Amino acid sequence: MLKALIFDFDGLILDTETPEYIVWKTIYEENGFDFPHDDWGKIIGGNGLLDFDAADNLSRLSQGRLDSASLRARHSVESLAMVHSQSILPGVIEIIREAKARNLKLAIASSSHHAWVDTHAKRLGIFDLFDAVIAADDVGAGRTKPNPDLFLTALNQLQVQKNEAVVFEDSPNGIKAANRAGIFVVAAPNHVTSRLSLEGADLVVKSLVELPLEKLAELLNR
Repeated sequence: MLKALIFDFDGLILDTETPEYIVWKTIYEENGFDFPHDDWGKIIGGNGLLDFDAADNLSRLSQGRLDSASLRARHSVESLAMVHSQSILPGVIEIIREAKARNLKLAIASSSHHAWVDTHAKRLGIFDLFDAVIAADDVGAGRTKPNPDLFLTALNQLQVQKNEAVVFEDSPNGIKAANRAGIFVVAAPNHVTSRLSLEGADLVVKSLVELPLEKLAELLNR
């Protein structure tokens, strides 16, 4: 029986991933280099490819002509401005409202830190709609997605079993984390993650708009 919904944050509730991608791609192209899409895709949503850093990589490609710290600072300013212009992704509010009407418990489980997640969730006016907000601060160092710890912590705080919850994710790292936690996972990719492999998702939708909770409850109870 469906009792809880667990949402990823970046790229699922708020599309912070597309701005980050666009800005890095622009910076690389301005300096005559192709942006390494595949390497970037492996770090979206969690630890993934731990040794890839876009700024350090571009600095190496330029043979030191470009400074990593300056590149990182520019990216931060420009991508943050784009993030603040984004609204909540389609279907999210509708699902939250429907979940509230059905007395389902709600959580956010994000590989980002509370300083990021809480600030944006409050800015968007949705923070208080969730029964729990789990972030990188709440698990051990290096234990964010694709490790299952964030989702297991969410289950514990919501006091539900893994077969009573559904995870909404957009990235391969998030899907792997949900799989390892043994939770049914729906993939709703954004512009960037739609290009990546979503293998392991129990259900893939183009948008959460396509997903009435009644249908989801039926799938979970099969």
